[in-house]
Amino acid sequence: MFVEIQSKAEFERMKNAPALLGYFSTDTCNVCKVLKPKVEEMNRTHFPRMKLAYVKLDLLPEIAGQHRVFSAPTILVFFEGREAIRKSRSIGVKELKHEIERFYDLLFRQ
Repeated sequence: MFVEIQSKAEFERMKNAPALLGYFSTDTCNVCKVLKPKVEEMNRTHFPRMKLAYVKLDLLPEIAGQHRVFSAPTILVFFEGREAIRKSRSIGVKELKHEIERFYDLLFRQ
């Protein structure tokens, strides 16, 4: 389940988890309304140890700026605090799942 980020400090703490998927969006993004539940389901089914963070770009522009996020939706995936995957705009859940699996398997399924 997504945690809605309230501050830059909160996001930085979550980034230090073993695995974090950051979902950057706005309330007016229509694509996001369809994509976000699919990403959440993918996480629940395949990557239960990965945390989910939801960042509203319009409310927390400093986080977006720090991570060079300029469009919605953007997904950043961090493993051990480092950005490993970046997807923007047209995001395929199947492709995203495949990319996450490589890193996730190395970290959690040794």
